[in-house]
Amino acid sequence: MRSPQLQEDDILYEDNHLLVVNKKAGWPVQGDASGDESVVEMSKAFLKEKYGKPGNVFAGLVHRIDRPVSGLVLIAKTSKALSRMTKSFQSREVEKYYLAVTLGKTPVERGFLEDELLKDRSRNQVRVLSAPRPGSKSARLDYELLAESGGHYLMGIRPLTGRSHQIRVQLAHAGAVIAGDLKYGAPAPLPDKSIALHARSLAFIHPVKKEPLKITAPLPPISIWSKFENQIS
Repeated sequence: MRSPQLQEDDILYEDNHLLVVNKKAGWPVQGDASGDESVVEMSKAFLKEKYGKPGNVFAGLVHRIDRPVSGLVLIAKTSKALSRMTKSFQSREVEKYYLAVTLGKTPVERGFLEDELLKDRSRNQVRVLSAPRPGSKSARLDYELLAESGGHYLMGIRPLTGRSHQIRVQLAHAGAVIAGDLKYGAPAPLPDKSIALHARSLAFIHPVKKEPLKITAPLPPISIWSKFENQIS
């Protein structure tokens, strides 16, 4: 099977410093044990072909989203941009916004979740603890219920920390399992094996131009999202 390649339609923003890719669910953001082509590798190939560059092309991964998640991935085209954007993420200066379709509701329609999370690296799974312990990390997010349709609930999420699987496990723990997310309690997969979690937008100050920038990713073209198209601005 031919490896996927980035197309112009997959690029949501590009300048001399940054490249923003609309990642399809199933694409790994960086190389893993599967050996499948990653977003980083695809970005290098895309830039090399687009600009006819000889030799190696720089493409630095600024942040990560899980393989079954769709949406925005930010790539730095220079080491300066990578360093500055990495610091912006670490200092929580980047506003991240996600959309999720869940199979249940949280106790209140708008709220704040704070949980202590511990990752089991052997299983690549995270669980919520009742109290901190060595190796655990605090995770925080804001959420709101945006719409409901046929037993599915559209949630808007603003993660305030960047923990592994945090949106997936925190929502599940609060009673709102993400559709298709078998790892955290969904009873069945989605037809395309994705989970209904989408990295919708990023807002930050450009690392070189020092101007505010907000980038938004269109929804994946599958039915679980299309039922909410009219409720999403």
